[in-house]
Amino acid sequence: MQKQPLLGRTLHELQDLVKNLGMPAFAAKQIAAWLYTKKVTAIDEMTNLSLKHREALKEAYEIGACPPMEAMRSVDGTVKYLYRVGDNHFVESVYIPEEDRATLCVSSQVGCRMGCKFCMTGKQGFTANLTAGQIINQINSLPERDRLTNVVMMGMGEPLDNVDEVLKAMEIMTAPYGYAWSPKRVTLSTVGVRKGLKRFIEESDCHLAVSLHSPIPSQRLALMPAERSFPITEVVDLLRGYDFSKQRRLSFEYILFKGVNDALPHAKELLKLLRGLDCRVNLIRFHAIPNVDLEGTDMETMVRFRDYLTSHGLFATIRASRGEDIFAACGMLSTAKQEANNKN
Repeated sequence: MQKQPLLGRTLHELQDLVKNLGMPAFAAKQIAAWLYTKKVTAIDEMTNLSLKHREALKEAYEIGACPPMEAMRSVDGTVKYLYRVGDNHFVESVYIPEEDRATLCVSSQVGCRMGCKFCMTGKQGFTANLTAGQIINQINSLPERDRLTNVVMMGMGEPLDNVDEVLKAMEIMTAPYGYAWSPKRVTLSTVGVRKGLKRFIEESDCHLAVSLHSPIPSQRLALMPAERSFPITEVVDLLRGYDFSKQRRLSFEYILFKGVNDALPHAKELLKLLRGLDCRVNLIRFHAIPNVDLEGTDMETMVRFRDYLTSHGLFATIRASRGEDIFAACGMLSTAKQEANNKN
């Protein structure tokens, strides 16, 4: 019988588990502490559980921690890690160290079904959803885990296309029984999957980033097929029903493509679309990927675009690009080649 992982289980799930095994109720909090505070790798390390209870746990369960298979290091210090998930699948996560912070870009799916034109993960297609345990393992098994200041759900996949497991993982990140991080340390990025978006806003206090990339619906559709199912105007209308003026931050991700969405009319439409929302816009340089006829905008144009938005009351920043030389930058994550090699 294949053993089930403990990693990624919420306190409520652990309470059900210990009850079914005939263990005392308080054992659930003890197990959670071993998993998420002490980060043990074996049930035998849970020394405040009786030997009898540890043996009962070991019959059906294991920790489920899995270290990365490979690491690629960029000249700028960024590290891209490859994790095996399941029997034959892989995901990548990216560790980004900076002077006063260290961010981990976490994956939520193997591949992605959103099909954005500018994203290598989308071109890989969708293979599988990750479990909460596989999401948490990217943090738990990270060699630099104790240095982390922030986590962004911006790796492979659309997080809200896997909303149940993602919300469980984010609960573990922020709950007192888990990592006990402030929700301000965690950001989720989405194209705007409506049902999942409502749940995320109402069930979590973490930051939200929406992939926008064009304020013109027809152009956004050409870049992002998800515009057909989740029109950006409807996404923005939904967001207007919530308060983002306090601790939670709302931002919009906007990759600038040369001659496509980087001109003054686009900036004006962006101002019109987001008028009245308490938000910011993150401008991102496009990283060229194979077989895509898009080019990145030059820095002078990006600065002009940013300054126009800011001077008209919409706070905008230009995100620093990291890890491009190891295909770890925004939109460049893909494990299709690794999976193909593994099957040969």
